[in-house]
Amino acid sequence: MKIFRHLSLVAVGMVLANCLEPQAAPRLDSGNHDFTVTPLASNLSTPWSVTPLPRNVDGTDELAPARYLVTERGGALKLLGGDGRLITLAGLPDDIYARQQGGVFDVVLAPDFASSQTLFISYARGTRRHNGTVIISAKLGDASLTEVKDIFVAAPTKDTASHFGGRMVILPDETLVLTLGDGFTYREAAQDKQSHLGKIVRINLDGSVPRDNPFVGGETQNSEITNRIYSYGHRNVQGLFYDDKTKVLWSHEHGPRGGDELNIIKPGENYGWPLATTGVDYNGARISPFKTLEGTQPFVKDWVPSIAPSGMTVYNGTLFKDWQGDIFVGGLASRDLRHLEMDGIKFVKETKLLSKLNGRVRDVKEDLDGALLVLIEDSTNGQLLRLAPPQN
Repeated sequence: MKIFRHLSLVAVGMVLANCLEPQAAPRLDSGNHDFTVTPLASNLSTPWSVTPLPRNVDGTDELAPARYLVTERGGALKLLGGDGRLITLAGLPDDIYARQQGGVFDVVLAPDFASSQTLFISYARGTRRHNGTVIISAKLGDASLTEVKDIFVAAPTKDTASHFGGRMVILPDETLVLTLGDGFTYREAAQDKQSHLGKIVRINLDGSVPRDNPFVGGETQNSEITNRIYSYGHRNVQGLFYDDKTKVLWSHEHGPRGGDELNIIKPGENYGWPLATTGVDYNGARISPFKTLEGTQPFVKDWVPSIAPSGMTVYNGTLFKDWQGDIFVGGLASRDLRHLEMDGIKFVKETKLLSKLNGRVRDVKEDLDGALLVLIEDSTNGQLLRLAPPQN
C-alpha cells in the first residue's frame, strides 16, 4: 500500500482571469497535504469541464504557454490563454437548453487535433417539453468555432431539466463514448434498449455506428437508437475516463440518497439502475429490495451518503509518483476532491482533499505536465485550480 505523506502547506497563486494585470490571489489552504494550489482563472460562471490544449502545435520541441478550454454550463465555451486572459469563443449553437442541470457540458479534442483543430462538445438542446443531450463537432479558430455540425442526438426527447449525463471520452480505436442520464423521472427507461436515457453510447467520430457495438444486428424496433448503446442501467453518469495503462473504461454515477457508484464499463452490460441500488429515494422510500442483483455488473465502490460525484481522472503522471494509478473524483455535495487509492482495479482507501475550500468540485483532469486541474463550480466566481508538488 502506498504511503501518502502529509505536510502543512499553504498555497498562494495568481489569478489571471479577465484582467490585464495579474492580481494577488487569496490564500488557499491545501488541506495539510503535500501539494500547492494555484488559481489559474476565476470569475467563471458555473464551469463544467476543462481540457488542456496541446502545447507544441507547431511541431517543434519548444512548448508554447499552457492554454485550456473551459465550458460554462450557462452556454459558453472559453479559452484561457497563456497570458491568463479568458476569451469567450463565438460559434456555439443557439439552441442550448440552459435550465437547471441543462446547458453546455463536456469538450474533448479529436486525436488529430494538433493538425485538424477538431473538437467535440456535448450540450443540452431543446425546450422545456422536448430536450436531450447532443454532440457537435467543430473546428477551433482564433476566437470562434467553425464547421459546426451534429454528430449525435439522444432519443427520445424528455420534458425534465435533470440528468443529462454529458461526459465524453475518445477511446484508442477513435470511437467516442458519451454518458446519458435517465431524465430523473424516467428511471425505468434505463433498462429499455429502445431509449438512450440511462445509457452510455458509443459512436464513430463522424457520428456513425461502430460495427462492433454490442447490440448491432439484434432484433430491435429502432436500430438507430439501440445500435449506439454501449452499456445500460445507469442513473446519471457524470464521470468517465479511459485508462490507457490498464485498458479500463471507468465511470461513476449519481445515486439518489446514497448509492453513488464507481464502475468499470464493459460493452453490452447492465449496471442495474433502478433494479439494484444501495441508495433510497429522496422521500426515504425504498427503490429496490436489491443492493446487488444477478445479471447486473457490481460496482467497485459506492458512496453512502452521496457525495454527488462529478469529473474523474486516473492519475498516470510523474509529478506525484505516489498517486500513479489512483483515481480522483470531484464531489459536488461533499464539496471536496476525493483521492481513491487503488491496487490495480481494486479500491483500497479514500482521502478527502480541498475540503477547506468548501467548493463544489465539478471536474478534475490531469494536465499535460502531470499537475491536477480542478474546476470549482460557482455561478459567479467559479475557479480553475492547479495542484502541483511544492517547490522547496
